[in-house]
Amino acid sequence: MATDPNDLRRRLRSARRALSRREQRRHAASVRRLLLRELRVRKSRNIAIYLAADGELDPMPLVFAPPTGRRSWHLPVLHPHRPGRLWFVRWRPGDPLRPNRFGIPEPVLRKGRIRHARQLDLVLLPLVGFDDRCHRIGMGGGFYDRSLAFLGDPGHPRRPRLIGLAHACQHVASIPPRRWDIPLDAVVTETRVYHRRSPTLVHEGDAA
Repeated sequence: MATDPNDLRRRLRSARRALSRREQRRHAASVRRLLLRELRVRKSRNIAIYLAADGELDPMPLVFAPPTGRRSWHLPVLHPHRPGRLWFVRWRPGDPLRPNRFGIPEPVLRKGRIRHARQLDLVLLPLVGFDDRCHRIGMGGGFYDRSLAFLGDPGHPRRPRLIGLAHACQHVASIPPRRWDIPLDAVVTETRVYHRRSPTLVHEGDAA
């Protein structure tokens, strides 16, 4: 595997884009089953998700998993006043979306629906690559790291919890953490759940 970060991103993005639509759907369904086994997911009420693109693992099957009425879903939007940071807006399937300056669909900003990351119980993040210790390679923009930097403050309660979603083909042996990186609490793929504090392996066959 390449060691240059940009080359590594290109290789991992190419690997996930190479998955067929059928594989993508199967992986998303498997990840949903594994997520629903996690107590922190079942107990969470305010959850941030994302709209999958570029071969990312699709979190949307979780939105339609019962009990749907007990959870509020939030999508990331570019912060209008703090460049490089995200807000999160409460969203329901069917709510209008519009492209941001990068062409990524976002919910329309509405009073009363905007949340800071501190107000969420759980954030499900996309990623490009990850390792056994739940270190993450993102797209390189640093939006999530800047928006979640408060989690690195000494004494700050670990909330929201952070779970990365990925295909197994995005796993790499090791990712050297940088000082500004915010580690994930867990990463879920179609076959395994990796926990940061005590790496645990859960096979899909055990999750049925």
